[in-house]
Amino acid sequence: MARILILGGTGEARALAEALADVPGVEAVSSLAGRVRDPRLPVGDVRIGGFGGADGLTEWLCLHPVDAIVDATHPFAAQITSNAADAAHRCGIPLMVLRRPEWSPRPGEHWHGAADLADAAELLPGLGTRVFLTIGRQGVDTFADLHALWFLIRAIDPPDVAMPPQSTLLLARGPFAVADETALMREHRIDVLVTKNSGGGQTDAKLDAARALGVPVLMIRRPPLPAATATVDDVAGAVAWIGALTR
Repeated sequence: MARILILGGTGEARALAEALADVPGVEAVSSLAGRVRDPRLPVGDVRIGGFGGADGLTEWLCLHPVDAIVDATHPFAAQITSNAADAAHRCGIPLMVLRRPEWSPRPGEHWHGAADLADAAELLPGLGTRVFLTIGRQGVDTFADLHALWFLIRAIDPPDVAMPPQSTLLLARGPFAVADETALMREHRIDVLVTKNSGGGQTDAKLDAARALGVPVLMIRRPPLPAATATVDDVAGAVAWIGALTR
């Protein structure tokens, strides 16, 4: 029986756990960081909570040996990905990163790139005054000093950090419909959208709405992967990689 550790929390991770449940000779355990209060749980064995960095993950792998690791975390979970690469190297365990494709600008869209949250906060005042901030709850405090701007902040759980003084919090979980996103942005007179380049279809409707309304998008680029990291961009690719390892 081949044992696979899935570092999860994304739709791709849940789909991979479901796909592996039907593969003979493969057993998967999914690990969730525990940052969302009511996470959508995958099928099969699940552990919730952090490992305690690369050292903690290395120790866990010594106590719970696996044959391979698939990092299917969020594209912006850079620290988890770095820890996984470090621990996998120490333990001599094959590692594959499953990352959905990035979004790309289409005709009629007006994108401005930002290297990270701090860069986005610096660029934002020149792009608009009524901001739809869709970066999740982490990092909202990066925008807390922008007193002249108004923010509609959408997240699954409430931020536990400082928020911009002029802001409204909207708790919601995708997927979202284009018509609803368009109505929301019209209602709040949004004139700039700030988002991370997460990719995927769960939250891309906001890009369609921004395009229809002529609203510029401040797109935060993904952090780079660790050097020499192998990647696939869909669940089928991850299943094929695991199959090749376990033959």
